[in-house]
Amino acid sequence: MSTYFPKAQDQINRKWYVVDATGIPVGRLSTVLADVLSGKAKPTWTPFLDMGDHVVVVNAAKAVLTGRKPQQKMYRRTTTQPGSMKEVRADKMQAVYPNRVIEAAVKGMLPKGPLGRAMYRKLKVYEGAEHQHAAQNPEPLTIKL
Repeated sequence: MSTYFPKAQDQINRKWYVVDATGIPVGRLSTVLADVLSGKAKPTWTPFLDMGDHVVVVNAAKAVLTGRKPQQKMYRRTTTQPGSMKEVRADKMQAVYPNRVIEAAVKGMLPKGPLGRAMYRKLKVYEGAEHQHAAQNPEPLTIKL
């Protein structure tokens, strides 16, 4: 058995997908999105190349945090100065910036380094039902619960 290896002249055919996050748990949503962004579902997947597709997430405000995560999960940020760390609970973050909750979950599941950053740039998250990527003709991506 020989392993497929993409050639330099091979073009990566990237598709566009749109996902409606209404009623879907953030963890399940982000695992599927990380697989699509990295291209793991494709038979041409290669670990050290960005083979993934673009994903547009709509209705991020309607995604669900399960269990006690809304009260216990904390989002932290810092400027690296002593005493500058800020903590925000997940329920407050989802009320103010619902797209950041999904973005942070997906970013944590992607590889670290330049390859993961390239994959992350293909993720577009919108709070409402409107998005700016209609010209790309995104296909709907269904997520099984």
